[in-house]
Amino acid sequence: MKRFVAMLFAVAVFAVAGPSLAAQPFDKQAFMQAQEAGAPILLHIHAPWCPTCKAQEPIVGMLEKENHALKVFRVDFDGQKDVVKELKVSSQSTLIAFSGKTETSRSTGVTDPAKIRAMVPKAAMMMDKPMEKPMGMDKPMMDKPMMDKKM
Repeated sequence: MKRFVAMLFAVAVFAVAGPSLAAQPFDKQAFMQAQEAGAPILLHIHAPWCPTCKAQEPIVGMLEKENHALKVFRVDFDGQKDVVKELKVSSQSTLIAFSGKTETSRSTGVTDPAKIRAMVPKAAMMMDKPMEKPMGMDKPMMDKPMMDKKM
């Protein structure tokens, strides 16, 4: 029952946002350039007839909007069989995260926004957040100079 309610909530929230088709179609050259640049990357192996893929779309789109450094590519499960085979993917609705050339995580059929968010390489999550001052650095270290008397 909890799972049903959570899924219903997620569908309601993301239905308002509408589906995101922002992910660019997979292009091997663009993917390799992103890897060479050390970019955080998320591949969405997608099929237009797949209901799970459709449920993942708004979540992936939201992550892409939140993390401008994140490069998102959509792999067509039916039309890009060579890429699917090279990635060793056996099912649509697979998400693969990379940090540069290193695969950092992979999942199939996941529609929980928190689990998908957890896949995104930490580099992407960090790049869009403003740097915070270390604790205590917002105040001067001392009110008075240490040596206010002449020696």
